[in-house]
Amino acid sequence: MTSVDAAVFVVDDDPLIRDSLEQLIKSVGLKAYTFSSAQEFLEKDLPDEPGCLILDIRMPRLSGLDLQDELAQKGLTLPVIFITGHGTVPLSVRAMKAGAVDFIQKPFEDQQLLDAIHQAIDKDIQKRREKAEISEIKKRVESLTPREYEILLAVTAGMLNKQIAYDLKLSENTVKTHRAHIMQKMKVESLADLVRLIERVGITTDKG
Repeated sequence: MTSVDAAVFVVDDDPLIRDSLEQLIKSVGLKAYTFSSAQEFLEKDLPDEPGCLILDIRMPRLSGLDLQDELAQKGLTLPVIFITGHGTVPLSVRAMKAGAVDFIQKPFEDQQLLDAIHQAIDKDIQKRREKAEISEIKKRVESLTPREYEILLAVTAGMLNKQIAYDLKLSENTVKTHRAHIMQKMKVESLADLVRLIERVGITTDKG
């Protein structure tokens, strides 16, 4: 179920459509922010909360597709829903290939747009959750000492304690102690969990 703390940003040069969409969005308990142009949207400081962006595909100066490209270049991953009265197959294909959640032709049913909004917000919530989890895993990795990190790589590559001890010129007991500290700092119970965590942050475990 979509969070009521979510926000929907509407960019459309038609004031009647902006007002209509704002009322529709607020009617289901979501926050609505409206903008008359892509430039106005880019100039505003947006609240950092789950949400989505509803874009008119054809607007003066900077089109909806141009804005989508601009956001991608800035690394902003707000899910986009396009609405248009002049949709073509090439336009919709380009929009979807660039990551749009939906491409809706005017006139549309209110429920069709609301369904797309909820889907887009759920997608954003999931993406934010994953980003927070990865950030937390990275912090745990950064808390390891250089020696612990070295042993982490060896352990997750499948090396035995005695092999690691031989390679690093340590006693096997010292390796065991480091392994225990690594498991504690990484907050995992098993080697399989440890491998899954470091793979999520792109650390390779292949010794070859």
